[in-house]
Amino acid sequence: MITLKNVTLRRGVKVLLDGATVTLNPGEKVGLVGRNGAGKSSLFALFNGTLHEDAGEYSIPAQWRMGQVAQDMPETEQSATDFVVEGDTTLLAAQQEVTAAEATEDYDRMAHAYMALHDAGSHDAPARAQALILGLGFKTTELTNPVNSFSGGWRMRLQLARALMCPSDLLLLDEPTNHLDLDALVWLETWLKKYEGTMIVISHDREFLDAVTNVTLHIDAAKLVRYGGNYSKFEDLRAEQMELQQNAFAKQQDKIAHLQKFIARFKAKASKAKQAQSRVKALDRMEKIAPLLADADFTFEFKEPANLPNPMLSMQGVSFGYPAPEDAPEGTPPTVIVNNVSRSVLAGQRIGILGANGQGKSTLVKTVARALQPIGGEMTEGKGLNIGYFAQQELDVLRPADTPLEHMIRLAKELTAAGRIAGQATREQDLRSFLGTFNFGGDMVKQAVGSMSGGEKARLVLCMIVWQRPNLLLLDEPTNHLDLATREALSMALNEFEGTVMLVSHDRALLRAVCDEFWMVSRGGVSPFDGDLDDYQRYLLDEAKRQREAIKEASSASAKAERKAQAQAAATPTKAKPAARGTLKRQLEDIEARMATLQGEGGAIEAHLCAAPPPADFAELGMRLKQVNDELQVLEEQWLTLSDQLEAVTH
Repeated sequence: MITLKNVTLRRGVKVLLDGATVTLNPGEKVGLVGRNGAGKSSLFALFNGTLHEDAGEYSIPAQWRMGQVAQDMPETEQSATDFVVEGDTTLLAAQQEVTAAEATEDYDRMAHAYMALHDAGSHDAPARAQALILGLGFKTTELTNPVNSFSGGWRMRLQLARALMCPSDLLLLDEPTNHLDLDALVWLETWLKKYEGTMIVISHDREFLDAVTNVTLHIDAAKLVRYGGNYSKFEDLRAEQMELQQNAFAKQQDKIAHLQKFIARFKAKASKAKQAQSRVKALDRMEKIAPLLADADFTFEFKEPANLPNPMLSMQGVSFGYPAPEDAPEGTPPTVIVNNVSRSVLAGQRIGILGANGQGKSTLVKTVARALQPIGGEMTEGKGLNIGYFAQQELDVLRPADTPLEHMIRLAKELTAAGRIAGQATREQDLRSFLGTFNFGGDMVKQAVGSMSGGEKARLVLCMIVWQRPNLLLLDEPTNHLDLATREALSMALNEFEGTVMLVSHDRALLRAVCDEFWMVSRGGVSPFDGDLDDYQRYLLDEAKRQREAIKEASSASAKAERKAQAQAAATPTKAKPAARGTLKRQLEDIEARMATLQGEGGAIEAHLCAAPPPADFAELGMRLKQVNDELQVLEEQWLTLSDQLEAVTH
């Protein structure tokens, strides 16, 4: 078990933990929660040994193997499969021992090395690695692609697969869902539920925490408190504790009244549709945790839009995709991802956009946001349409050297020049005050954006969107860098927003709380999804099962066809070119080398058996000797077949 006893933990002069005492038992699945800056990552550093306690006692079983996601961006030409296979440190060590043993010609050592390699699962390691890679959203055609050919987010998925590949007793996961979409997230949840070791995870995705954890550790005000149960249970228990603190609770009544008024208003609007019912459930939860929300130090709201065109947007036979690259040959057609979409977006709609990775969700949103041109068809905007767009890569387009105030001043100038100012105050002091409502106060308004955290950058982008008073919000994974408190604030703000929302997100709590209907982007088209998020998760799991079965069937058919071709080639040898003779010779040399290795291992095993080992070892050695002899028999048959083929093409 993991134990902390009166542990004090500091980073510089800041005390992150003061007298923390807690015990984590083997096999527990622990969610580590707390505000940004509370010390979650520093506690992880204590767990993995990169940081040590300043006082108190910390212990973890010395024999425990640890798995965690490397935070560096991998730079390698290795294939995706080989890169993930190397995450299995036990297998890697066994392979290195085999190489070292073979170099010494010590048959006793070689026999042990081969047995360790077999026990480490060398025979199915590539298949296990590929199952992880495919589960995290890669295509079968990408399994052999170089790691360097993938973008940053996909490389981090490979780092996650590598961590899952590693046999471990303790698995540390720091925001594992940040680079995942919903289908990969559902797969990861299923995998983690089957994980048998102890797991500690930092995440701001409440539904993910609810699904995979059964213990919650909360860091607050340098205190570490253990709660039995998942995140929702923690919220309930903490809300009860806060209610008992009458003095603090009394100060929250105004905010709670506002929340309850909001809940009552939206419950009255909700219909009996499945989606609306799931939203009612989310609002019920908000009512229970009203004290917790009221305690948050950050809330915001979208101003009432200046106008609400209806329809906001009309699409007739629209195709979405990307134009041909500038350096492509003349006449190269554009890449069409979603085709022939005829739909309207109405005032007040709350649309969740669903679909597996690569189906075109972001492409659809980018085109509606005017970041891409439609490939074909007609897209008509309502008069006065004012779009607020949060892109997945929005944080990357912020200017690192500029301050929040400089970003706001530039935005005000651009919108003034474009005639799109809707009554917003543009004086510097007004912009400073507005930034303050998003927790950019004091010196932070003059701090370079490049030195800020991901969460602070995301908050700045939200601030810039809110200031523009949009009537159509296009949000593509807006919560990736937001902590739980800010996610709650965003959920509340979106529910009070009078305009239209189109949302792509893997945060199911946000989708449930905000969206009344869903569009499915799938197989090159867009259609309504008749169901709620629970139905969609079942659909994703069924699709993943279907794909696994299709891959297995295709692999079996391919192997069968290869065996048939080999049999035909052996039965009817033909004259071959010199290149074919070279290929046959190389295959023979490979077989001869493998046979020599197996003969050496077999000899070593026989010597052990003659020395009368213990019964348990005797049985294991006998089983391995049979495997060696069986493989030798197969190789001998292949050697004879290839020898006949080589003789036939030589004469």
